[in-house]
Amino acid sequence: MDKGLQLYNTLTRKKENFEPVNAPHVGMYVCGPTVYSDVHLGNCRTFISFDLIFRYLKYLGYKVRYVRNITDAGHLEGDRDEGDDKFAKRAKLEQLEPMEIVQKYTLGFHDVLRMFNTLPPSIEPTATGHILEQIEMIKEIIANGYAYEINGTVYFDVEKYSETYNYTVLTNRNLEDMLANTRELGGQDEKRGRLDFALWIKAKPETLMRWPSPWGVGFPGWHIECSAMSAKYLGEQFDIHGGGMDLAATHHTNEIAQSEACYHQQPAKYWMHTNMLTVNGTRMSKSAGNGFLPLELFKGAHPLLRKGYSPMTVKFFMLQAHYRSTLDFSNDALEASEKGFRRLMNALSLLDKLEASAEGEIDVAGLKSRCIQAMSDDFNSPVVIAELFEAARLINTIYDGKAKISAEQLIALKQLMQEFVYDIFGLKDEESSNLELNAVLDMVIDIRKNAKENKDYATSDKIRIGLQDMGIQLKDSKEGTTWNKV
Repeated sequence: MDKGLQLYNTLTRKKENFEPVNAPHVGMYVCGPTVYSDVHLGNCRTFISFDLIFRYLKYLGYKVRYVRNITDAGHLEGDRDEGDDKFAKRAKLEQLEPMEIVQKYTLGFHDVLRMFNTLPPSIEPTATGHILEQIEMIKEIIANGYAYEINGTVYFDVEKYSETYNYTVLTNRNLEDMLANTRELGGQDEKRGRLDFALWIKAKPETLMRWPSPWGVGFPGWHIECSAMSAKYLGEQFDIHGGGMDLAATHHTNEIAQSEACYHQQPAKYWMHTNMLTVNGTRMSKSAGNGFLPLELFKGAHPLLRKGYSPMTVKFFMLQAHYRSTLDFSNDALEASEKGFRRLMNALSLLDKLEASAEGEIDVAGLKSRCIQAMSDDFNSPVVIAELFEAARLINTIYDGKAKISAEQLIALKQLMQEFVYDIFGLKDEESSNLELNAVLDMVIDIRKNAKENKDYATSDKIRIGLQDMGIQLKDSKEGTTWNKV
């Protein structure tokens, strides 16, 4: 079932033809958030990118099972099994139970993604809901000789695993260099090897989130949850595993190791990673003081922001960059995207007002072919957006009476814009959904129309200039008056 889709595979470091394991079915697993705090923009970019991928795979006719987990246990502050549990630390800070923290930030995460108009995944499993599956997988890894238990904690034996498998296959790093750059084990560290990581962690007396296991009371390590849940819902080998590029070096590397140690095969055929965010050329981070949250961006509630930007403006801005490229936030770039998004939405609002001619001169088939070609080239959304702007230009040209479109071409153009703007990109016109604003403006435009008919040009101009000062531009034509935000 060749759909002509190519995607970049981090595992092989090249673009490959997409050939599902069990076409037309596609299994896609994306690492979800650790819900101990508000979701950040880097996470949002990843989930918006994989929402685009999910939507396009469905558009191509694949039957997609999209699994995105919720990490609600087992994530320590350090990637090397050190520091406090993130949930316990936040619960203590906010004087709440850990599962209250989980509920609070899971709801917040879903609220933000709804604002971005992303589709929910097919399945959204939680780590705490799959403790038994994780324990069973750990037992199998131990039985296969790739893990060991010390004082109630189970560690993955990277050195033993590396005798048979390539531990750095995903990142192409040199194992000896990794060992050289990893600190020596201290006298208090019970691990055998410096790169070994925990599959199951013994609970301290004060640990609130704990479960019984064959090795004593404890909780799972961070990496094992994704291996166990992806296998449960997608099988021991599936098609796509995705996440942010920051997960490749440790989390995804360890996922591959766990799955191979348990099932003796790679878990995913294609590994896909989104790139990082920067702000004015500097990597976005809380410590640098340039890490604003989605709601801060929407409200403009951050010193680096000149104003707030709507969720669709931010989503459009993200889609204007390829998912594998660095995305740089700046006020100028966001304002340019805001204007571009409004220009596209304004053109779309004219589609139903276009009049078909007996003959047309618009090559809609060519336009659609170029959009599909771009999306099938590793989901190249920036090129598609350039084509959509060309479609917007054509719509305005037809509306102004400078070009003709046939009835057949008009139907095809409407379908094209519906498919790519709404169905695949998941954009929506925030202005048209504001029914109260529409009703008020219709009334004001009608008052202005009556003023012009009565030759009361002073009132007519006052309304036009007043609306323009508020950022609303009126456009008069023989069909009537339309408005758009500027």
